[in-house]
Amino acid sequence: MSDRQALDPTLKPLQVGALAVGCIIGFGCFVLPGDFLVTAGPLGATLGVLLGGAAMLIIARSYGVMVRAFPVAGAEFAYAYHACGRYHAYVCGWFLALGYLSIVPLNATALGVLGTFVAPQLFARGYLYTVAGFDVFIGEILLASTAIVGIGLLHVRGVRGVGHLQVGLTVLLIAGVVVVGLGTPLSETAAAVHLQPYFSPDRSPLAGVLAMLAIAPWLYVGFDTVPQAAEEFDFSPRHGLRLMVLAIGAGAVMYAVVILATASVRPWRDLVAAEPLWATGATVRESLGGPGLAILAVAVMMAVFTGINGFFLASSRLLFGMGRAQLLPPWFARVHPTHRTPANAILFVGGVSLVGPWFGREAIVWVVDMAALGTAFGYGYTCLAAARLARAGAHDTGSTDRRRGLVGVGLSVGFIVLLCTPGLPGFMARPSWFALAAWVGLGLAFFASRAGEYRALPAAELDRLILQR
Repeated sequence: MSDRQALDPTLKPLQVGALAVGCIIGFGCFVLPGDFLVTAGPLGATLGVLLGGAAMLIIARSYGVMVRAFPVAGAEFAYAYHACGRYHAYVCGWFLALGYLSIVPLNATALGVLGTFVAPQLFARGYLYTVAGFDVFIGEILLASTAIVGIGLLHVRGVRGVGHLQVGLTVLLIAGVVVVGLGTPLSETAAAVHLQPYFSPDRSPLAGVLAMLAIAPWLYVGFDTVPQAAEEFDFSPRHGLRLMVLAIGAGAVMYAVVILATASVRPWRDLVAAEPLWATGATVRESLGGPGLAILAVAVMMAVFTGINGFFLASSRLLFGMGRAQLLPPWFARVHPTHRTPANAILFVGGVSLVGPWFGREAIVWVVDMAALGTAFGYGYTCLAAARLARAGAHDTGSTDRRRGLVGVGLSVGFIVLLCTPGLPGFMARPSWFALAAWVGLGLAFFASRAGEYRALPAAELDRLILQR
């Protein structure tokens, strides 16, 4: 029997809630509304976001069941193991790792975009090359890389500091959204008529809403940092569901506010036709001037840092859980002797993330698709696990939990179909498929190297390694 590494319970409810909200409202809330308007128009994008939030609330109910039953690092990986066995657990964990790992460099790359927009004399320096029409500068890369390294070192030093930092950053983030959301529509340049046409003229209203709905797993990814941190809760896991519901609700409101604010200052079709580097930034600068842009820049910085901070935690805990199960090399499951953090898993996340900023602005759009696909797998397995747990009547579950779980499975499969079926509105771009193929190939290589040992582990030993808190 091998030693089982464990993490210390230190996180308070406010810290965990801030992790979830800060991860949901990452850079995308501020950087991508221009793309959302092109996809669906102001009303279509808002409806897609709100419907996605409603779907996530259904899925979150299953997460509440599972985090109460199995409050362990690895979360969805552990749930898939309990419901479907060791091989499904690997599929779930590997695809979910794709979703989590991609979001850290995604946020860091957005920080480079922000730096170039606000202070091009500092960060649009040292031109390297052009990717998909967007220039890549060494200044942007250095800014993004510094953020990744700094937050990674903080994570190695202890989760308590991570929690305190997240609370402070999230408060500033919410304050920035309030200022932009109230100030921009009330400015002299704003008018309700600017929201017309309400839907994108390039596709049907239904297609636009479905295209937004397809990326809902990415828009709301972050509420599931709550179960990933469950092993480190310094409170009852029963409070996990409430924290997830509050985070999803807050996220839906903030997404809608920023989308409508972006579209309200001038006719939105004129805005997107001008192809600004940053549509929301251009809108706020026009309506609220330099002070408003400064507030927005602070909000975006907070969103970027909360996203990096939260997904460093989520991805490192997932990899730690898979390493503890001996499905990944034991190196991933080592805990720092002093700080009691999964230091090696954190270092791996940081190392992978440092690659992202070298691909520039367009990589943000490509990775959104992959992150949505990866997290949809995690959602589906979690809902299936909750339904099976409820069917057995275990852990205070009942028929209502089973029905919600089955609906969640259907929603998760629907997200995957929207992303992977040619001709549907959410079908992933070609670069996303290339990156996905590379990730699947890497996963097969990892599995081949560990399959013998993993297969040889008795079920009772795997239960202890994966499901025991």
